[in-house]
Amino acid sequence: MIGQPEWPSGAVVYRNDEYGVYQERYRTMSKSRSSAKSAGTQDKSGLKAGAQIIVDTLIGQGVDTMFGYPGGVVLPLFDRLYDAPIRFVIPRHEQGGCHMADAYARASGKVGVVVATSGPGACNLTTGLATAMMDSVPVVALTGQVRTELIGNDAFQEADTTGVTRPVTKYNCIVKDVKNLARTIREAFYIASTGRPGPVLVDLPVDIQVAKCKADGSDDMELPGYKIRTRGHAKQISSAAAAINASERPVLYVGGGVISANATEQLRAFAEKAHLPVTTTLLGLGSYDQSKPESLDMLGMHGSAYANFAVQECDLLIAVGARFDDRVTGRLKDFAPLAEILHIDIDPASISKNVKVDIPVVGDAKHILAELAKEVKYCERKAWFKKIAEWKKKFPFSYDKNSSSVKPQHIVSELCHQTDGKAIITTGVGQNQMWTAQFYKFSRPRQLISSGGLGTMGYGLPAAIGAQVAKPKETVVDIDGDHSFNMTMTELATAVENKLPIKVCILNNGYMGMVRQWQELFYGKRYSKSYLANPDYAAVAEALGAVGITVDKKADVPKAIRAMLGEKRPCVVDFRIEREENVWPMVAAGKSLNEMDGLDILESMA
Repeated sequence: MIGQPEWPSGAVVYRNDEYGVYQERYRTMSKSRSSAKSAGTQDKSGLKAGAQIIVDTLIGQGVDTMFGYPGGVVLPLFDRLYDAPIRFVIPRHEQGGCHMADAYARASGKVGVVVATSGPGACNLTTGLATAMMDSVPVVALTGQVRTELIGNDAFQEADTTGVTRPVTKYNCIVKDVKNLARTIREAFYIASTGRPGPVLVDLPVDIQVAKCKADGSDDMELPGYKIRTRGHAKQISSAAAAINASERPVLYVGGGVISANATEQLRAFAEKAHLPVTTTLLGLGSYDQSKPESLDMLGMHGSAYANFAVQECDLLIAVGARFDDRVTGRLKDFAPLAEILHIDIDPASISKNVKVDIPVVGDAKHILAELAKEVKYCERKAWFKKIAEWKKKFPFSYDKNSSSVKPQHIVSELCHQTDGKAIITTGVGQNQMWTAQFYKFSRPRQLISSGGLGTMGYGLPAAIGAQVAKPKETVVDIDGDHSFNMTMTELATAVENKLPIKVCILNNGYMGMVRQWQELFYGKRYSKSYLANPDYAAVAEALGAVGITVDKKADVPKAIRAMLGEKRPCVVDFRIEREENVWPMVAAGKSLNEMDGLDILESMA
């Protein structure tokens, strides 16, 4: 290998011939080396360097995996990470690292941790933090900063990181006293993971990382004003139960908050006890088993017709851990016009923010659903379920199965079949995301990992890496669009380097698919700038050390998926799909939820 570096003392260098790269493993450091390092770790007075305090505090919070990119002002921290029992994954870009930490959190239920240097490194986290913020994902970002006396002087690689990221974090702060360091990091983990979860950023000037103090071993936190209501009000829970028992046409509308609260088991028991039809948001998919007859699948702009009709005709809408975003409600003034609205959420700010709520219950979904299950009664509701069954029969998710071209719906359905619906699926954003939501049937929580609120293109590939790190024994598949994949495709090298057997299915139509669909429907097929010349993705994959497969024939779809799933290396399959295939049904902007385009197409293929 030309230019092979000199590996540090204590490293075991080995050649991985399968990948053709050199890697290093570190032995446990000897006592003599530990003694040599001790002067910088803890002196005779019991003082520790700030960087060591950071590492010790992270380990104390249960962190065993981190993502991030080194740089000048975080070198003290990286020096301490050298000996730490923490797996560290280096992305090809800080945004990718933040998405990896985000997906790691979604897949594992733990807090994801990402590190970046000051200035451009910290700024590159912004999109990832905004993605986590919109989807309520617990991430702690540690960013380096210039020395405290240089802050505000336009020093090299200085940026007002806390100012830049304040709108896209649940909380952020800068540490200016090493004595506050351990407590601040513990608070970051607590804030990120409690209440409505979200990303927290801690900015770390380099002089704080090298300053010394006695380690703070206490667990005390100073969080004035940060109060979390977990147990719902008993009277409100009883009112909710009474409304459910009296309802003839209820719909249970479930968001990602149920998964964040680890309340899936309680949700399913409650839904079964009360005998409720269940629809979910995109991020709520997996909270309820879609194979159940009571499942209405996803609702909203590209949700099922039967879910949308049910919401528009229900007399009680029971929202749990959902926020009534515009992709769900359609024209707001006409949303669920016949329904009384019951909303369960841990975030009081979400109650009546978009839709006026009749029965609010603030608290943790896990507790409230368990309490509700004690008070609700089973009701057969034959007429309501009969009507829903008629909608399901008339307007199923479907496509032209007789077409000779490669259909994206067929790819997703075949993937679902061959994985028995058990794979962890990540997605990019756009048509690929919606076809995944429609044709892959999810049965368990933390199985679909996708950017919902922010709609971040480029999320799918780094998310697959983060999910695979969190769940090494699971099959992880990124169902991506070509333009979404283009944005972060260099992260494939990260998967190769870390020997992560992720799978990537690119639904390649040569367009920014959803943009093109809108241009077709609303701009007279004037496809302005929505087409880019794509590379040979199979060749790119091979160049980066992965496996590449190209499919342009319908008959080759099953065997390509079978080959992909059998690979032990990262594998990319470039599916050349029908170029102008659209996602149906569709609630256009400004229309109500029952005013769906494409119903005639679905009905004709039923």
